[in-house]
Parts: sequence; C-alpha cells; structure tokens
Amino acid sequence: MLRFISFLIASLLLYGCVQAPQSTLKSWVYQLQEASPVEIASSGFDIAVIDYSRDGSEEEKYTPEEIEIMKEAGVIPIAYISIGEAEDYRFYWREEWEENPPEWLGRENEEWEGNYAVRYWMDEWKEIVFQYLDEIIDQGFMGVYLDKVDEFEYWADPENGEGEYYEEELTAEWMAEFITEIASYVRERAGKDFLVIPQNGERLLEYEPSLLDVVSGWAAEDLFYDGTIPKEDEERIDILDEVVK
Repeated sequence: MLRFISFLIASLLLYGCVQAPQSTLKSWVYQLQEASPVEIASSGFDIAVIDYSRDGSEEEKYTPEEIEIMKEAGVIPIAYISIGEAEDYRFYWREEWEENPPEWLGRENEEWEGNYAVRYWMDEWKEIVFQYLDEIIDQGFMGVYLDKVDEFEYWADPENGEGEYYEEELTAEWMAEFITEIASYVRERAGKDFLVIPQNGERLLEYEPSLLDVVSGWAAEDLFYDGTIPKEDEERIDILDEVVK
C-alpha cells in the first residue's frame, strides 16, 4: 500500500534550499496519491512533491508530458523515493523475495504493510535505486525527495528484530555516503541544479555535517505538530536551525 500521508501535510516543514536559485521559494505541496498535474499547475505552489506514479505502480506512472504541465506553470516537480525501505508495490519487487529474500532485504515494517527495511549500503540495493532514479529523470522531474533517511537509526538499534545491528556512527556514515552517491548520480545525468531533499533523519548531520554541501534542503515531518496537536521538538529544531543558517 502506498504510504497515505495527506493528514501529515500540515506537520511538514521544508527547510530552505541552499542553492541560490531556490532561495525565494516559499510554498510547497506534498501529495503522494492520485496527484493531478493539471491541478498542481494552477495551484500557485512553488514546489510539488509527488510520487512518480498515481498509485505507486509502473502502469500508472506520470508521462513526461504531464510533468511538463507543472514545469510550464512555474512549479518545480520533485519525485518521492524511499531509499531506506523497499516497497512491494514498486516495479522492482519480485514475489519470490517473500520466501527467498535477497541479502539486502530486511524485516517488514510493522507500521507500514508492504514496506521492508533494506541494508542500504549494499550494492544490489543501490543498483535498484539508481534504476528508479533513471525513471524519475526520464520523466522530467527536477529533483528527488529522499524518504527513510532515518533508517540509519534502525540498523543501530539492538531491538530492531533483525538479529544484527551496528554502531550508529557507522550506519550514519553509510547513509551519508549513499545520499552523496545519489546526488552525484542524478546531477551527472540531469544537471548540477537537480534538487536533492532528504526527509527526516536530520540527526545524520551531527555525524556528517558535510552533507549540507550536497543536499538542496531538508524536510522534517511532525516537527511542530503531532497530528493536530501542537508540539515543539527542541532537539530537532536546534539541528534544523543550523541547516537554515
């Protein structure tokens, strides 16, 4: 099942892109299910984060012409992609993995059916992600929105149920390397201005502050609200304030 997050839109905050051309962007929309390029084009938003497909499947992926509709209206289309979990409704999924999982595939996420932890530092998973990025670039997207960056915390947790865990400093290093490789790959293929925006996992910057020279911004989920209940996560805010600076 494609992640349903429309109820989280109000609790998301995009921290400003560090590249100069994006410094004036003020508003954005985040819709992963059945997003309409025509409606987004007339919405007045500066950025639109959408899935590469209406329902997550290869059959319903957006055409380059549909992505161009948003671009012609001055909206920057950004494609959602999970780099820390595999999703069983994506084009790359193989049914035989349920009985005979590849080495890089971990346990199913108990909170998100059909989503599986991955050993994101392994080359086999990276090759799948790069193939996914090729599709996104060919569609005409102008950036990628990287979900499950915080998976570095999962693989450092002795209680993760995998029977293996590592020092968080190491899992953070692996994730930072992966993000850097992604940024290099997409910018080599699509140009130096291609945007790379991680979601959550901002503690990664405590281990790898040099990532700020790589990414175009940072997104934070549930930072000021828990559902509709106001809150302030001071630890996260302190880290993200440094991003803004």
